[in-house]
Amino acid sequence: MSLAAKSILLIAVLGLAACKNPDRYGAGGPGGAGGPGGAGMGGIDTTGLGDPNNPSSIAYFNQRVGDRVLFAVDQSTLSPEARQILTAQAQWLLTNPGYAAIIEGHADEQGTREYNLALGARRAASVQNFLISQGVPANRLRTISYGKERPIEVCSNEACYQQNRRAVTVLSAGAGV
Repeated sequence: MSLAAKSILLIAVLGLAACKNPDRYGAGGPGGAGGPGGAGMGGIDTTGLGDPNNPSSIAYFNQRVGDRVLFAVDQSTLSPEARQILTAQAQWLLTNPGYAAIIEGHADEQGTREYNLALGARRAASVQNFLISQGVPANRLRTISYGKERPIEVCSNEACYQQNRRAVTVLSAGAGV
C-alpha cells in the first residue's frame, strides 16, 4: 500500500472517530443494555448522559420525561398523549435552561423519500411550535427531518411503522444549538 493510500485511510479512520455522537443509543439500540442509563455497568453512567435519577440530567429527561412522541399515519397533528409528553418536556426545558434541543422528525418506510422528509419536517415543526407555545425560547430549539432514513425498528408491519412515526427531542448542553 502506498504512502498516499495509507494517509487517506488514516484520515478516513480519524474522521469517523471524531463523529460527535456515533453511538447515541449505546449497545443494543434504544433501550438496550448500553443505552441511556448505563445499565450495562451496574448503574455507572457510561453514556455521558448523566444519572437517570438526577432530575437535571439528559438520562432523566430521556427516560422519565420522555424524549419522543408518536404520530398517526401521514399525520403531523399532536395526539393528547403527545401533548402530555411535550408539556412535561417544556417544563423540564424551562427548569433546565442550560440545555438546547434538536427536534428530529421521522417517518415510517412507506412512501417516497421526498414525501417522508417533508412529513418528518412537519412533525418536528409541530413539536417545536408546541414547545414554544409552552414558553420554551425559540432560540433553544432547532428541527431536522430524517424522513424514513433512520428507522428505530426495521420490518414491514404496523408495529414497526408505529415506532418509526415519531419526533425525538435530542438535548445538548448549551442554550444555543
